[in-house]
Amino acid sequence: MMKTLSTLQSARYYVKQAIQEQSHSIVVDATLGNGYDTLFLAQEVGMQGKVFGFDIQLLAVKKTTQRLKQEGLLDRVALFHAGHECWESFIPREYKNQINAVMFNLGYLPHGDKTIITHPETTLQAMGHACQWLAPRGIITIALYVGHEEGQAEVDHVTRFASQLPAKQFHVTWTQLLNRAGAPSLVVIERIK
Repeated sequence: MMKTLSTLQSARYYVKQAIQEQSHSIVVDATLGNGYDTLFLAQEVGMQGKVFGFDIQLLAVKKTTQRLKQEGLLDRVALFHAGHECWESFIPREYKNQINAVMFNLGYLPHGDKTIITHPETTLQAMGHACQWLAPRGIITIALYVGHEEGQAEVDHVTRFASQLPAKQFHVTWTQLLNRAGAPSLVVIERIK
């Protein structure tokens, strides 16, 4: 029997493939949350790599910092208490066209304030930056959730944006469970040139 991967397992699978092809990877966690994706990225990039992480909630930055300190990986990561749309103000321009992977996990901070959520306007700005800064064969994963107030609007905006990317530059897939209402879905964008 085939085992279906969860949305987050699938996102990590794609990111891991993009990172493994590089001797040192530069990656972005666009939504820190509780720091699990950041920790995964820090482990995967190794000693030569670098992780840039963003979140609008100070609590997310603090939780992520604590998680990375416990694992001895904080030196591989630069964390910013800022929205992911502010990417270009924080990541050195020398990394343009060199970002190997970007992870978005949209919605709200699990076990946090559910009124503070990601919004389509800022997410689309950040996705635009990610597409411009991505290295050839680089990957962007966007985990989408409809279980919050703006969830479906965000899904609609993200999938519309992704579907309009030039096919000669990007491969785009969208995976979702069709027989489970409200299930998360995953958009994967790969730069092919």
